[in-house]
Amino acid sequence: MNEAGIAGMRFSISETAKWGDVSVGPKIIDASVKKRMKAALKDIQSGKFAKEWVAEYKGGYKKYNALLKQGEQHPIEKTGAKLRSLMPWMQKRAIKGAQAAY
Repeated sequence: MNEAGIAGMRFSISETAKWGDVSVGPKIIDASVKKRMKAALKDIQSGKFAKEWVAEYKGGYKKYNALLKQGEQHPIEKTGAKLRSLMPWMQKRAIKGAQAAY
């Protein structure tokens, strides 16, 4: 996506994945999602997002760390680990410690 946009992403995936993208994607990313994205953008543009982030920082990252931990417990993480273990060509990535700099 970051190298060649949506068309480049579609060039790089299977025909089945492309079919899912064009036939199912619009059912997921619909007007309600766009409305929520616009609301999020408004929070960014107004400075509300930044103010919330600064407050989180000053408060010791309590909610931030809880949300990260919650995300690590999501079932997709277990599924992803299993799938990656079946792909020996995939480079193992450490996700603990200092922030990644790939």
